[in-house]
Amino acid sequence: MPFIKTEDKQKGEHVYLHYQDCGEGQPVILIHGWPLSHRMWESQVQALTDAGFRCITYDRRGFGESDRPWYNYDYNALTMDLQALIQRLDLWNCVLVGFSMGGGEVVRYLSMFGSERVSKAVLISSIIPVVKKTDDNPDGVPEETLNEIMDSLQSKRVTFLAEFGKQFYSYSSNKDKLSEQQLHYD
Repeated sequence: MPFIKTEDKQKGEHVYLHYQDCGEGQPVILIHGWPLSHRMWESQVQALTDAGFRCITYDRRGFGESDRPWYNYDYNALTMDLQALIQRLDLWNCVLVGFSMGGGEVVRYLSMFGSERVSKAVLISSIIPVVKKTDDNPDGVPEETLNEIMDSLQSKRVTFLAEFGKQFYSYSSNKDKLSEQQLHYD
């Protein structure tokens, strides 16, 4: 199982990130959403490598097979991890694809490091520019719902995540297409 070692600038420690690197050609980096892992991209990896692309997925810190440090989970740290992946694998002409929270990392990467190594950026169901419902973001999530999510994560985390996954995939209306096992796999 391949890992890269990143240097956490805030703590001066290392975080190991699990990644998968398949195929040849222009690199496409697929960045998963919260609370998923690189596994969410399994079908897309196969399709992209069959189409002649090099496909890289990884588990951001705290997810999947990567280290779970007790600190530093902001977009700057997550984006520094993405930069370490790009540099360690010496990737150029990349396509960055971010799903949900991963879209935030794509945007932050471009704002922090520019597009020298990136040729395209794709945001899929991104939480960018903001999640919270405001006057200028009427389709956002109401503040009381965000507070309920935070309370549930603190008081009944495992139960919340199990139910969130079902909502995330619209499980009740897709039971014939999505198994319980698939919910736990991603």
